[in-house]
Amino acid sequence: MSYEVTAARRRPQHFDDLAGQEFVAETLKNSIKSGKIAHAYLFSGPRGCGKTSTARILAKALNCQQGPADNPCGVCPNCVEITKGASLDVIEIDGASNTSVENIRQIKEEVGFPPARCRYKIYIIDEVHMLSTSAFNALLKTIEEPPPYVIFIFATTELQKVPATIKSRCQQFNFRLVAVDRVKQCLADAAAEIGIQADDEALFWIARESTGSMRDAYTLFDQVVAFSGNHITYEKIRDKLGLVGVDRLNELFECCASGKSEEALSLIDKFLQSGVSIEQLVSNSADYARSLLLIKTGITREALLGNSAGRFSPAVLETWNSVQLERALSLFLQLYRDIRYSLSPRYELELAFSRLCWLKDYVSNVDVKKAVDAAHSLLAGQPSAVREQPDSAPEKENSVPSGNYSSGKTPVPEGLPTFSMLSGQDSYGGSENGDSGPFPDGGPLPPENTAVAFPQAESGESEKKEELDSRLKIHLPEEIVRTENHAVTVPPPVFSPSDTFTENPDDDWSDTDVPPDDELYDDDDSAVSAEMLYEAAEFSEAPQAELEQKSRQDVFFETASGARMSVTQLRGNVSAFFKANEDAFVFSALENTGEWRVSDATVETTISSTLEFSVLKKKSPEISGEISRIFGRQMMFSVILKENKPQEEKPLTELPPQVQILVNSFRGSVVSGKR
Repeated sequence: MSYEVTAARRRPQHFDDLAGQEFVAETLKNSIKSGKIAHAYLFSGPRGCGKTSTARILAKALNCQQGPADNPCGVCPNCVEITKGASLDVIEIDGASNTSVENIRQIKEEVGFPPARCRYKIYIIDEVHMLSTSAFNALLKTIEEPPPYVIFIFATTELQKVPATIKSRCQQFNFRLVAVDRVKQCLADAAAEIGIQADDEALFWIARESTGSMRDAYTLFDQVVAFSGNHITYEKIRDKLGLVGVDRLNELFECCASGKSEEALSLIDKFLQSGVSIEQLVSNSADYARSLLLIKTGITREALLGNSAGRFSPAVLETWNSVQLERALSLFLQLYRDIRYSLSPRYELELAFSRLCWLKDYVSNVDVKKAVDAAHSLLAGQPSAVREQPDSAPEKENSVPSGNYSSGKTPVPEGLPTFSMLSGQDSYGGSENGDSGPFPDGGPLPPENTAVAFPQAESGESEKKEELDSRLKIHLPEEIVRTENHAVTVPPPVFSPSDTFTENPDDDWSDTDVPPDDELYDDDDSAVSAEMLYEAAEFSEAPQAELEQKSRQDVFFETASGARMSVTQLRGNVSAFFKANEDAFVFSALENTGEWRVSDATVETTISSTLEFSVLKKKSPEISGEISRIFGRQMMFSVILKENKPQEEKPLTELPPQVQILVNSFRGSVVSGKR
């Protein structure tokens, strides 16, 4: 008797013999038992999963002399002829070689004749998707209303190429790939039939290489049997077929995990010299990386890994995490695609393993995002990364109440400089004694404290006075001093000219002279503004009674808390609110506004800068809200842009001879000076 390949010898002869197609087998058996037999069937699925074998089993079940029966006897003449492919009433047609309309016309002519010996005339058309469009159209009417003794069975591996008009006339059955465990069991049974001993590792490798196709598994099994003798082992398969194997891959990947690129490249050269192809090495490496990734995620099924989990290197598993193993797998998958168009496949292979040697330093995009988010939280001033002032810290004496806008925290990470004008701290986070920077009082005075706040000095009241005097020192520009019709908005408090100017009445007061003392502040008024000091310089010769009358012209009103507040204090309090909220533009613009005029429901002022005017207009709702909070009723803030009139040019003053000599000597010019 001639040799018969395993795929033909072990072709299923009953529905129960179909491996991995339990749904199809059970459905067809039930339809035969109930007598509900369709006139057309469409079997679809990947190669080697049993489509044609199922069609033959169905033909035997319908034409068996003991049937129709869900389990054909296999010994009657009809079953034997169908098994051998010699039945006149079961016609198998190759759709790939019979694609024209003429072939379909021949089928239509034969359909008119009843079966010769069997119960049904069955047409099995394999690879039906290869038929032409005209052939499909010619077949439509026949498969829709065939004679009662005709049954069509179509088989295809590309269901999407079959027209919808054909699908709608057939009962469809989708065949699935066979699981690795089931393929391995079938291979073990085949080895036992022929009396060959086979190791599980070798059978697992054959089952995995078949990718779910029973025909491919049996074909590879016959090849392995041919060179393995009576004992199939994985070592024989590895050596004969040029595989790398788990043990060799463990050695190679351990070199990569430890960063030994020189040893890894030497091993690659050794594998290639032994006959392993580059494509095979890439394929085995991809399988190895996939298995490591599955183990890392907790999957240890031998059917998926192809080997027991204990055979893989623990050192590699400990060195690389899941993200890095994903990177390694994607590297080999991309390498397999690149080899096809590469200048040198070996160069590509060596480059891939060289990259694996520093894979432990690879950082994924997710890790980068986490680092960026952590840095963002640091810069955004999270509680764990900011400088904090204890909530229980005692308040300084004469400190300014900060209202509801003081949080006690500066949202700046450690090590970064701050803007003292906005944060109230210097670049180094304040002094050692707890001072919060050059502006410990937070800016202009609030309405409920008319005293000027300043840090406590250890030297006594004299140092406090010097602190106050230094804050009151200003420069008087020459243009302001010379103005004759300067409008008096808020007269300064009463003070003596002798307290403000030097004993020489011909000289003006400047920041180099003795500053005014604490008499400029009383219990009911706020700090003296620069505009008030300008007026003081202008009206320094005014009688004492006239100055006292002007000091009483400031407008006072009652706040929501019942306190008495002047318009000057209102302006300072609103400015302090925006300074505390670190809105430098609004704070600066409010400080540059002109006289504030308060009516029943409006606070009006003027400003000369177009840029600052736009800032105040944009922030007008917030300013109105703060003013309304102070008044305890709805108030509107209105700002008007004041046009700047050009000043008349003043005649140049003749320079003293000494100054002229200096100018001529240094070839300079005088840009400003005292009258």
